[in-house]
Amino acid sequence: MGVSVLNTSEKGESPLADQQKYDASDSEAPRVHNINERKLMAKIDARLLPCLCILYLLAFLDRVNISNAAILGLKKDLNLETGTKYNTALTIFFVPYIICEIPANILLKKLKPHVWLSLCMFMFGVVMICQGLVTNWGGLMTTRFFLGVFESGMFPGCFYLMGMWYKRSEAQKRFSFFFSSTTLAGAFGGLLAYGLSHMNGDRGYSGWRWVFIIEGVITAAVAILLFFLLPDFPEETKWLSEDERAFLREKLAKDVGKSAHNVKMGWPEIKGVLKDYKVILGGFMYFGLIVPAYSYAYFAPSIIESYGYNAVQTQLYSIPPWAVAFAFSMIVAFCSDRLKHRFAFTVITVCIAIAGFAMVFSIHGKEHKHAEYGALFLVTSGAYSAMPVIVCWFAMNLGGHHRRSVGTAWQIGFGNIGGIIATYSFLSDQAPFYKTGFTICISFCCLSIVACCIYMAAIWFENRKRDRAAIDPNAVPEDQKEYQGDLAPTYRYQY
Repeated sequence: MGVSVLNTSEKGESPLADQQKYDASDSEAPRVHNINERKLMAKIDARLLPCLCILYLLAFLDRVNISNAAILGLKKDLNLETGTKYNTALTIFFVPYIICEIPANILLKKLKPHVWLSLCMFMFGVVMICQGLVTNWGGLMTTRFFLGVFESGMFPGCFYLMGMWYKRSEAQKRFSFFFSSTTLAGAFGGLLAYGLSHMNGDRGYSGWRWVFIIEGVITAAVAILLFFLLPDFPEETKWLSEDERAFLREKLAKDVGKSAHNVKMGWPEIKGVLKDYKVILGGFMYFGLIVPAYSYAYFAPSIIESYGYNAVQTQLYSIPPWAVAFAFSMIVAFCSDRLKHRFAFTVITVCIAIAGFAMVFSIHGKEHKHAEYGALFLVTSGAYSAMPVIVCWFAMNLGGHHRRSVGTAWQIGFGNIGGIIATYSFLSDQAPFYKTGFTICISFCCLSIVACCIYMAAIWFENRKRDRAAIDPNAVPEDQKEYQGDLAPTYRYQY
């Protein structure tokens, strides 16, 4: 497996041996700083993960709850039952969402995470309330557009922030737990929509309007609370002692190099990151999975409804696949961190998703509806377990603030182009079999596997090349290593 190396021992031992000694013992840093690492990481987890999970759960819920609203009468009330107007309303979200990803991550660093993320969250909560008040397709398009603007900083920003707190062997469990907010949002969204459907007619509003209004109010209220609770970067936080900050800084530097927190974030730095072909590959790895993931998130209620369930039953039956996906994702994350390996877990989980899509593509008929419904468990478990592994693997192989902020924003931004494809993959005139949609999903899963294999070969080749060069780490100036991040000749990528 690839490991990050920044120092060699004075006795001439290999960088790999030196890193293995550090990993095996919690060695020098705890003794020097007199810090209990386990308690420190529990303290960080308690401060960081709940805030980010709640933030992204509500962000993803507000993004995809339109699928629940569609079943509860949105299409009928806004005259979207025929044609592609509904699909276009889904698509318009991704236009600003894709364009604003990189600028949003730059602003995150400049304004501090607790300010930027909570501000964006409050604004898309307000937009969600407005979405519950629209009376025509034009109003829906406008609110979906601004929802994309304000949500653009959420996902890459959270991964960027998390990546600056953990070393690579610690990250996957946290990344998957955070990413599983999407599966919890899917389950919670179905349950909430089921409850809010009983408000149909209250104060003259349809049930689907209450879905948007109530969820928007919850989002805006939580955003105000997170302004005071959300942590910033380790270098800026006030709730760590000086000794804890020094310990954390040294620990992360041993794993991925110094953070390069003070490196200027200008266009030369941005272009420098985007010129790296490995960064481009990271975008394709994620792009391939976004299509099946959003296809399911947006159209699962419609697919389940085609099995003969009514609107209320559909909301309830949409919950279990998401819940199982959450549990499976955490099992995958635990195994991946335990083995300190990512590649195999991406390929295996994507293959599980392909198996699920192949089943729903080929099995039809009311007598087989339980088998079709069971296949949805494979789809969610496979796709939503592979995505956090891919994002974590890529993000934690980027060194330094400027490379990680731009690289993660690129991966998420480019990958979400797949969301546009997803919104037109399942058209109403293809119900109930959606053969075109399922074929598209299988094809893009295969694209993701191919991109992961090429990325794996690229970082293996890069590690081998650096091993053969045998450059003395002490011969490379510290400021150069800090600026270069993972491009430094002393850095080793993780497989």
